[in-house]
Amino acid sequence: MKRRNFHTHTQFCDGRNTVAEMARAAVEQGFEVIGFTPHAPVPIQSPCNMSMDDVPQYLEEVRRANDQYAGSCRFLAGMEIDYLGPDCNAASPCYVNLDLDFCISSVHFIPDQKGELVDVDGKYERFKRNLEEHFGNDIRYVVETFYNRSMDMMRTGGFTILGHFDKIAQNASYYDPDIEQRDWYRALIDRYIDLIIESGVTVEINTKARVEHGRFFPHERYWPRLIAAGVPLVVNSDAHYADRLDASRDEALAMLKSMGYDRV
Repeated sequence: MKRRNFHTHTQFCDGRNTVAEMARAAVEQGFEVIGFTPHAPVPIQSPCNMSMDDVPQYLEEVRRANDQYAGSCRFLAGMEIDYLGPDCNAASPCYVNLDLDFCISSVHFIPDQKGELVDVDGKYERFKRNLEEHFGNDIRYVVETFYNRSMDMMRTGGFTILGHFDKIAQNASYYDPDIEQRDWYRALIDRYIDLIIESGVTVEINTKARVEHGRFFPHERYWPRLIAAGVPLVVNSDAHYADRLDASRDEALAMLKSMGYDRV
């Protein structure tokens, strides 16, 4: 499945290229299937999420790409839908009623101790600032809330692919380098992986941060457990730039093969 990528962002959210530019790059790079996944509209202020008003244009541009490159590459209209709680998630009617081919679900926002939703994704500098200003530098609260919300997301369902399920570990590890080795962290992620295995959902191996931060999401230490449990996996680049559509995917595919997984 080297020539298939199901996590791609464009100018409709925080991507840097248009659908047309991404489609052209996909064909030039030899892809057979590309799934577009703009960050879905959300009922809170977020510069990274698309507007609901732009959805019809987005769907039309994906249709146009399919018409232009029919026979060369197939383009799927998906979204990356945030889990914001029981009233806003991938199973909510506002998303279910959209004409989407598939969707990824991820956690990017968590409530602070006062209940305000705060972005815990993105660059470490912003994460550290938000950690101080909104969470009183309580890194354990942030991590526990991230995984507990993620488990709520799994129980709610409504999505096709689980996105970068331990992404909080990147910023949390910059703040506390030993956090992933702490007993409470290990117990928390073990419970989460148990739930993932029980759900039968497809899990992405996200390669976006490999070059800059040396990480895959999830961390490769968890791959053998997923493989042994028969969890379906897909390798996605989470590309925000046309020239990064295939970034680090070869490395991830080779690592999976070396672990005995050959049906990505």
